[in-house]
Amino acid sequence: MSVSPSVSAPAPAQAAGAPRTPTQAELLDFVRRTAADAELISSLPLDPEGRTWVRLEGPGGSEAWLIGWPPGTGTGWHDHADSVGAFLTAAGELKENSLAARLPTDGWKTLELTEDVDRERRLAAGQGRSFGRHHVHEVLNESRDEHAISVHAYYPPLPQIRRYSRTGPVLRLEHVERPQDWQ
Repeated sequence: MSVSPSVSAPAPAQAAGAPRTPTQAELLDFVRRTAADAELISSLPLDPEGRTWVRLEGPGGSEAWLIGWPPGTGTGWHDHADSVGAFLTAAGELKENSLAARLPTDGWKTLELTEDVDRERRLAAGQGRSFGRHHVHEVLNESRDEHAISVHAYYPPLPQIRRYSRTGPVLRLEHVERPQDWQ
């Protein structure tokens, strides 16, 4: 794993005055435009064994990342707490498994999920999505021989990430990461 310094990426024009809170659609537009920057995408150092990332300047005070995914890597199940977000595959293909259910935000360690909550998306280069608060998912590069690269944006900047384990229908809260754990 490696962390590189922040890089400026294209930002949408803002009216004079205080910055507006970016919407999910604006975050998706930002990741789409950033992923189209071939020079930026090709500048990301790729590690054959671990994910690499560069922090970007997102719109309206959002947090953004350019992430490289070696073959066979993934995030594990997690959410982004109170942040909304968007991500888009810039190169390769990523798979997103997600839950189509709103989970309680606090006061639980183990939940049994119903059969109809699982969703799967395959996101080839140029494809992405936005999501709301408390969106639980995992992102995977299932390729055996190709790196994938993606662009992510979150607002407000990530206050925490909750990590989960999953065995069949049982989802367990394992730990909570704070910004100092990944910056």
